[in-house]
Amino acid sequence: MDSLADPIPSTARDHGGNLDAAMARFGGDRAAWLDLSTGINPDPYPVPPIPAEAWAVLPRRSDMARLIAAARAAYGCPARIVAVNGAQGAIQIVPMLRAPGRAAVLAPTYNEHAAALRAGGWEVTEARDLDALAGADLAVVVNPNNPDGRRTPPEALAALAGRVGLLVVDESFGDPEPGLSLAPRLGSELPNVVVLRSFGKFYGLAGLRLGFALAHGALGDRLAELAGPWPVSGPAIEIASAALLDKDWQTETTARLTHGAAKLDALARGAGWQLVGGSPLFRTYATPDARAAQEHLAARRIWTRVFPYSESWIRLGLPPSDRWDQLEAALTSRELRTPRPAAP
Repeated sequence: MDSLADPIPSTARDHGGNLDAAMARFGGDRAAWLDLSTGINPDPYPVPPIPAEAWAVLPRRSDMARLIAAARAAYGCPARIVAVNGAQGAIQIVPMLRAPGRAAVLAPTYNEHAAALRAGGWEVTEARDLDALAGADLAVVVNPNNPDGRRTPPEALAALAGRVGLLVVDESFGDPEPGLSLAPRLGSELPNVVVLRSFGKFYGLAGLRLGFALAHGALGDRLAELAGPWPVSGPAIEIASAALLDKDWQTETTARLTHGAAKLDALARGAGWQLVGGSPLFRTYATPDARAAQEHLAARRIWTRVFPYSESWIRLGLPPSDRWDQLEAALTSRELRTPRPAAP
């Protein structure tokens, strides 16, 4: 294990979506705020009518089978698909898939992977490239990565699987880029791979708390055992079964998000920021002072994400289609373009 870096320090779990904290500090009511601190589609899938029975009875096997069939069509996955309480629900299950050992997380990335593994008794280290993951009992790769948008070809991930005990690939932001997914390759040749998918991010329905864990054979059976008999709700099944099969909406949404990401990049360049990376759902930029930039935007009721390990990185999701003017005004203001004076 000499290829692994130093252990990840135990720090508080830092997340976006903490608009309550922004409001407490900067004031304003919720309607005035534009929360760009997460990478969630701001124009969600239109929720179809939900049968009253979906609220009143426990989901039946036939209901779950309908959901899984829709997920299989959406992800092109031949392996077992297990519905869970959001991708976070799968992250909480992963530490229990095998006895704790040494885990390696390709970093920097979403901090819940390391936190959940550590809470499950794993020794967690961070790695800066794929080669540094080799030899780990469990390795985690987020693809595309949050927050820097790093992309790892599925061929490279398939090769990595043969060099680790268990490989977890988090594809929570992968819907707009299906060619990046390892899900269609899952089968007997990759018996030690788990792919995680989020429903709420791309479909803009994070409050539904739905995600999927995909794996072949005994590993998929173990995931289903840990998820339990009713891991998701009846309304979630009804909504997702429709959304996952709605190819027209998916195509139109991918095009809209891609256009929005390019528009945001242009605004950021005008403000003097440099693109670090991202996905069609979020963008991360290097700035002269990330916290100063965050405070500038917060004064204009726009909340963003900064990171404890970087003084320059700031991440923005896309605004809703009818709120671009608020963001454009903030990013083109003279105060943002004027460097702060150096400290004496």
